[in-house]
Amino acid sequence: MNSEKIKEGVKLILEGIGEDITREGLVETPDRIARMYEELAAGYTDDAAVHLAKKFHVDDNDMVMEKDIPFYSFCEHHMLPFYGTAAVAYIPDGEVVGLSKIARTVEVYAKRFQLQERLTAQVADAFMEELKPQGVMVFMEAEHMCMTMRGIKKPGTKTVTVVTRGIFDNNEKLQNSFYRMLEHK
Repeated sequence: MNSEKIKEGVKLILEGIGEDITREGLVETPDRIARMYEELAAGYTDDAAVHLAKKFHVDDNDMVMEKDIPFYSFCEHHMLPFYGTAAVAYIPDGEVVGLSKIARTVEVYAKRFQLQERLTAQVADAFMEELKPQGVMVFMEAEHMCMTMRGIKKPGTKTVTVVTRGIFDNNEKLQNSFYRMLEHK
């Protein structure tokens, strides 16, 4: 990540909107923003394969689901946040990953400038490529600040995306089981 370019970009934006970049409250803002992007865009330097590499043998192949995984991302069109929750379920093929690795995989792809549709697919594809399960299903629900605070200005509107891979494709019984688990408190 090039912090100097980020700092210069922030200065240009501030000047472009008519701000005085020498004003006391703004003097350190470019540096703060550069440090913030190192954290919020860490997905560019993180690799889901690393998180999904540690596997454990299992004797059964029952569905594993992790749900209510919070995520924060940035709309690539407006550079505004979108945030929500994800659910990831997979049918193992003899191996599972640690539960924290599921949430870490969501985070790897969320910490990039994104489309929610792509984010959902990237998580599913990472599981298929790295864990090689029988199938995976990913559900994401998020509020997009580009719809809340600008443009159409509809706070509370949620976007839902769902991706299926492997035996979840066209398998209504498995998909319904996923949705029942998703709704169960």
